[in-house]
Amino acid sequence: MPPPADIVKVAIEWPGAFPKLMEIDQVSACVPVLSWWSLANHDQFALQHADSSNFYITEKNRNEIKNGAILRLTTSPAQNAQQLHERIQSSSMDAKLEALKDLANYSRDVTFAQEFINLDGISLLTQMVESGTERYQKLQKIMKPCFGDMLSFTLTAFVELMDHGIVSWDTFSVAFIKKIASYVNKFASDISILQRSLAILESMVLNSHDLYQKVAQEITIGQLIPHLQGTDQEIQTYTIAVINALFLKAPDDKRQEMANILAQKQLRSIILTHVIRAQRAINNEMAHQLYVLQVLTFNLLEDRMMTKMDPQDQAQRDIIFELRRIAFDAESEPNNSSGSMEKRKSMYTRDYKKLGFINHVNPAMDFTQTPPGMLALDNMLYFAKHHQDAYIRIVLENSSREDKHECPFGRSSIELTKMLCEILKVGELPSETCNDFHPMFFTHDRSFEEFFCICIQLLNKTWKEMRATSEDFNKVMQVVKEQIMRALTTKPSSLDQFKSKLQNLSYTEILKIRQSERMNQEDFQSRPILELKEKIQPEILELIKQQRLNRLVEGTCFRKLNSRRRQDKFWYCRLSPNHKVLHYGDLEESPQGEVPHDSLQDKLPVADIKAVVTGKDCPHMKEKGALKQNKEVLELAFSILYDSSGQLNFIAPDKHEYCVWTDGLNALLGKDMLSDLTRNDLDTLLSMEIKLRLLDLENIQIPDAPPPIPKEPSNYDFVYDCN
Repeated sequence: MPPPADIVKVAIEWPGAFPKLMEIDQVSACVPVLSWWSLANHDQFALQHADSSNFYITEKNRNEIKNGAILRLTTSPAQNAQQLHERIQSSSMDAKLEALKDLANYSRDVTFAQEFINLDGISLLTQMVESGTERYQKLQKIMKPCFGDMLSFTLTAFVELMDHGIVSWDTFSVAFIKKIASYVNKFASDISILQRSLAILESMVLNSHDLYQKVAQEITIGQLIPHLQGTDQEIQTYTIAVINALFLKAPDDKRQEMANILAQKQLRSIILTHVIRAQRAINNEMAHQLYVLQVLTFNLLEDRMMTKMDPQDQAQRDIIFELRRIAFDAESEPNNSSGSMEKRKSMYTRDYKKLGFINHVNPAMDFTQTPPGMLALDNMLYFAKHHQDAYIRIVLENSSREDKHECPFGRSSIELTKMLCEILKVGELPSETCNDFHPMFFTHDRSFEEFFCICIQLLNKTWKEMRATSEDFNKVMQVVKEQIMRALTTKPSSLDQFKSKLQNLSYTEILKIRQSERMNQEDFQSRPILELKEKIQPEILELIKQQRLNRLVEGTCFRKLNSRRRQDKFWYCRLSPNHKVLHYGDLEESPQGEVPHDSLQDKLPVADIKAVVTGKDCPHMKEKGALKQNKEVLELAFSILYDSSGQLNFIAPDKHEYCVWTDGLNALLGKDMLSDLTRNDLDTLLSMEIKLRLLDLENIQIPDAPPPIPKEPSNYDFVYDCN
């Protein structure tokens, strides 16, 4: 008879005694352990994991104790919190330092954190920070390393305690904020203090509007920029994170002002020199922060993108006049007589038609659609002023063509600006998980305008290559978008390199690529081929299923997302070779290769899995705040439900891993694999298999109907007798 489900075999450690191998009941885990060593006062003791986490066993998590776990009998969270609360106030520097070190370690556990916070521990730490410098000023000269360690552990404990979301960020004083801000400069050489100070400032800005105002007054861009010029990538990452937070939370009327300050401080060129082009690889978190900065910078264009042109605004109309003047070098305006007025209107209408505006009489009406609004006109003026020769050449070339072959510069610029805004997602908030930044956008102060100038010349070139007419306008725009997207995927390091990539993606080359892709995805529609597909499809699906299960056996490292993305934890999950059990466990860092089964403490029998849910149906997506539930995270989330309330929550590292795991888990449960990856794999493998089977039939036309069955022979004498 199998043992009860609530009974697990574990090892229990107790200081001063030999470890015990015991069977304990998850429902009342601590009581039999206490009786083993004849300990009274049950409320003063608790069990905790003996690994590096030191997390306490509580009513909420005791059902997660697994067979073979190593536990430690220790003082209860309340007792431990009370003792540490007293120890960190010790007059002995050594005792205080040791207590703060322990506090920084224990504060990662939410159970201990709740008890310590109940003792007003957060206030005690903030008071220590506020008065620390003055109180130990005399000791700094002789005990500077000790003081630095004390402050580092204090700030670490504070960050860990606040990370649990128990205490509101709105409760902190200006004195505390000033002290943290001062550490950014005062302890610039102490990496650990600087890291934690920057992390605290970032959290303050992101979590409280009032604190944003106070932090923005205390910390300046000038104070942050020197940290970007160092060699420590982690400090650079924290620094850009603070800049992004200040940028993100700035009111709309202050955002452009802050962007101007960033431009004056040459932030872009410093990041390009000391981060992007530094002689080291850019890690994922740095790539994410650069992506966020890129998005926030482009979002400054949203106001102009959503602003309609006012036909009555003379300043805006003057921009259109300037475009005409640069293109045609108009002479000074004629005298203001009735005859000359009519002549001037006629001349303007003719020139606006040559410029490619839809509304020749009043081109201001072309800029009333949002997006792209006034942003399109800004781009056109920038191109006309900074690339004048190219601008004049494009306008004159098209004005000399037949009307139907003319590439309308005005209409093209408006549609192209709208397309570029869609490609760069101007106006959308940055994703939590994306790290898709483009180095070339950090090489120029007006990168969007320069990007437009390159693309408008590409559009004119593609128009000529396609020999397009006005009816082909949308087709040309589709080809141009494909050219831009393919060039961007290569991540060019500069705008010149981007331009070179586009030179190699001519319309002819795009046709070749499309033809190649079409051949690879060729879909034979004749009935015999369709019947062959139906026959082959089960074999292909079984092959895909085996591949998915093999990938689950290899396992995947998943990220545990929290409010401080840089300090994410990792965990690993893999399927046993016999496809019966899922093994999983926490990791300190992302592994280099596969993780063996014996290093993963927890396991879940596949037979116990009740369901696999995805997206908004996942428990961990329902628990997350509204700001966290962005599209990217929802698309990567899935959960395994087991027992009555058990669950394993996943956030896949990318879309490919998401498809692999959801397919594999559905296959284990005997359900259909419905992911996009499976559909693509099925199409590819079916096409390859059919082409292989029909290889000998090349250049032979396959009939739509099968040939007739011949008549039976008059005798069967030709049959070989096997006897």
